[in-house]
Amino acid sequence: MFAIIMKISIIFYSYSGITRGVAEKIQAACGGDLIDVKPKTPYNKITAYTTGSMRARREEADPVEPEAIDLASSDLIVIGTPVWFWKTTPVTNGAINAFRNGEGKKAVLFATCGSKAGETIPIMKQALARKGVTVIGEHVLTRRDIIEGKKVAEVVDAVKAAVGNR
Repeated sequence: MFAIIMKISIIFYSYSGITRGVAEKIQAACGGDLIDVKPKTPYNKITAYTTGSMRARREEADPVEPEAIDLASSDLIVIGTPVWFWKTTPVTNGAINAFRNGEGKKAVLFATCGSKAGETIPIMKQALARKGVTVIGEHVLTRRDIIEGKKVAEVVDAVKAAVGNR
């Protein structure tokens, strides 16, 4: 008998480092590859809250690096995003647009926010459905949730369960 090794791709955008911290905790507990998506034109403190928020509100997508994210060898996709204006960031929208070979894959989503995620998760689910990806877990983490750690542990448990229930 041999063990089947599952490949997890943890794809995230993090403006302030909070979403990155959650992604790193998931990787430390579950393994997998971290894919840190960056906008081709970086945001600064002013543009994040002006241009970025308005683009998020309109559900627009930024050009991102990497330009293509090949999911062919991934068994599970974990996607993390901050929430801007109660929506998915333009960088995360750009990352999902960059997905290749995602058909038939499963995903666990998490959003980090101050208090409410608004339409973030439904926007991500709809975009992923267009790519043929099925969402099997959805998690919203407020600042308080991240500090307390319980909901971060729930995301980790969801990823572990998804890998175990292939």
